[in-house]
Amino acid sequence: MNGQSSATDAHTPELISATEATAELANTNRLRASRIEKLNCLREEGLEPFAYRFDKTTSNESLQQRYATLQAGEETQDSVSVAGRLMASRNSGMFLDLQDDTGKIQVFCHKEHLAESSQALLKRLDTGDIVGATGTVRRTPRGELSIKAHQLTLLTKTLLPLPEKYHGLTDTETRYRQRYLDLIMNEDSRQTLRNRAKIVSEVRRYMEQQGFLEVETPMLQTIAGGAAAKPFITHHNTLALDMYLRIAPELFLKRLVVGGLSEKLFEINRCFRNEGISTRHNPEFTSIEVYQAYADYHDMMTLTEGIVGHVAQTVLGTQTVEYQGQTLHLQGPWPRKPMLSLVMEATGVDFMTIDSAESARAAAETLGVAVNASANWGQVVEAVFAERVEATLVQPVHVIDFPREISPLSKVHRHHSRLVERFETYVNTWEIANAFSELTDPLDQRQRFEAQCQQRATGDDEAHAMDEDFLTALEYGLPPTGGMGMGIDRLVMLLTNAASIRDVIAFPTLRPR
Repeated sequence: MNGQSSATDAHTPELISATEATAELANTNRLRASRIEKLNCLREEGLEPFAYRFDKTTSNESLQQRYATLQAGEETQDSVSVAGRLMASRNSGMFLDLQDDTGKIQVFCHKEHLAESSQALLKRLDTGDIVGATGTVRRTPRGELSIKAHQLTLLTKTLLPLPEKYHGLTDTETRYRQRYLDLIMNEDSRQTLRNRAKIVSEVRRYMEQQGFLEVETPMLQTIAGGAAAKPFITHHNTLALDMYLRIAPELFLKRLVVGGLSEKLFEINRCFRNEGISTRHNPEFTSIEVYQAYADYHDMMTLTEGIVGHVAQTVLGTQTVEYQGQTLHLQGPWPRKPMLSLVMEATGVDFMTIDSAESARAAAETLGVAVNASANWGQVVEAVFAERVEATLVQPVHVIDFPREISPLSKVHRHHSRLVERFETYVNTWEIANAFSELTDPLDQRQRFEAQCQQRATGDDEAHAMDEDFLTALEYGLPPTGGMGMGIDRLVMLLTNAASIRDVIAFPTLRPR
């Protein structure tokens, strides 16, 4: 289980004309040749353009903080060494902007105090080069904190030019394909990925504070289980065996609960689904899966609210966030609404009064919702919900009590035999979490797997396969257990105001050029 549902819309790369591409390539080649000539000149002069190390004594951000009260025109005798990428050069190299991972600092290079060797080096520098500077701290009369350089050191000579300064890197396709270039040029991209790291860290911290044990389970599996999805297939040469990249870690995590490793455990994991690509779907994605013995899906709702609220508060300082012009209120508790009730409110049709799959398909057709000719009752309800309800779920809500036929790993609802104790959490119309009161009856589980196998036989390649070893584990006894999976990528999107999942994944999957 996890918070990434199937994707149907594909990503189409942005294209540029052949003429534009040819002109751009010619200009890049010319500039690259010029830089290689400078590189050769440096070596002829006895300078190594690719240094081994540099004694950097401080970061640019630390300098800005330490000398925040330094007055305009004031100088110190404090000597520091900074290093970073040369982003701009002004007044024939008198002023350089060096960017490290914390921000920019200005380096003042005047011949009166700059070593002769550094003056010569200055002529060989290009924007993009990685440079070290040693000097004293001052604030210019105009108020810019600067390093009055005594020595410059070339650390890495770059061969390719950066995008033009004033327009930056704005081509979306290039940003995703050359993420390193995007990160050099765009502070927003750097901050988004830094916030992602903080979000993952805070998810882990919250789980540990709640007493959960972090574990790891296989990415290579002989049976693709734990979710309804198309797997990626690979081959193990030594074993002469086809294997699958995991679509979910669920069945292995439950095995650990059976074994008594911990009554509360979780895994922050990479999963792989051989499906479409869209602004909310990437074939390789990150989720967290959680299992807690002696708990049910009500406990998982509370836990889901706790994770999201904690992360928002610690990373952003608030549980009210703005996403693409929409204000989202993440403070729990969130409403808990049955799927069938939401469908009835949206369509006027009470599917609980419809007994057969045929009648359910007819009702969907009347509503204008297309369903497969072999769709069962649960699949019809799911299709109508997706078509008529999902787009209305903006504020956080737990959609509870799903049809049994679409939930092969969930315990039957204690009051409605056609339903199961399952919920999906929606925010901004997206599913971000999926959770169950886990099915613990091995005989019931076998029947569910057999029904899934029948669906596979009729062409449903996302139906769950039979897993005999998992059934054996259940026969040794899984305690009452609540389980939940949450999509980390979508959570990061919401908390960083990212319009596309490709903005929050450092290297998203893209169609080859």
